[in-house]
Amino acid sequence: MKETSDEEILKLLSDDKSFDRGFEKLVLNYQERLYWHIRRMVHFHEDADDVIQNTFIKVFKHIKTFKGNSKLYTWLYRIASNEAISFMNKKRKKSAVPLEDEIRKLSIQLISDPWFNADKAQLLLVQAIETLPERQKLVFNLRYYDELSYEDISETLEVSVGALKASFHHAMKKLENYLQENADYV
Repeated sequence: MKETSDEEILKLLSDDKSFDRGFEKLVLNYQERLYWHIRRMVHFHEDADDVIQNTFIKVFKHIKTFKGNSKLYTWLYRIASNEAISFMNKKRKKSAVPLEDEIRKLSIQLISDPWFNADKAQLLLVQAIETLPERQKLVFNLRYYDELSYEDISETLEVSVGALKASFHHAMKKLENYLQENADYV
């Protein structure tokens, strides 16, 4: 199926008669990409489903206020990222567990998760990413997995390109150190 352009989607969304069709096309274009972006942050299918649903509810409520000052997809990524961070913060507040215990628990849950299909190296990378501060984790995921340019990440997170490059560099160094220190466990 041919993907609908953002311009066409926005045109459909601007008219009450075609709004529903426009929103359906928006969801079809972005649901999978946003799901995987969220999934890498929250790790579990059920959690990602909840967050993606909240994301599209928020988009539905606020799409009429979208001014076009940014690209549609960076606006959507910003909402998805904020929803995922809010979800993780709520989850973290309920569980005041040390980071090492949290990583161990995450590993056990991922191994038993039927939706997570990975080898040990991938699991180690997930564990390493989990040790990063929230901002570095988000920048790493957007750059490495979603392959967004620094300019698009800058627009998404409303942070300067220079700060993003520094954040990505620090994240890579931390991941490299973690992977070297834990390579024996692969």
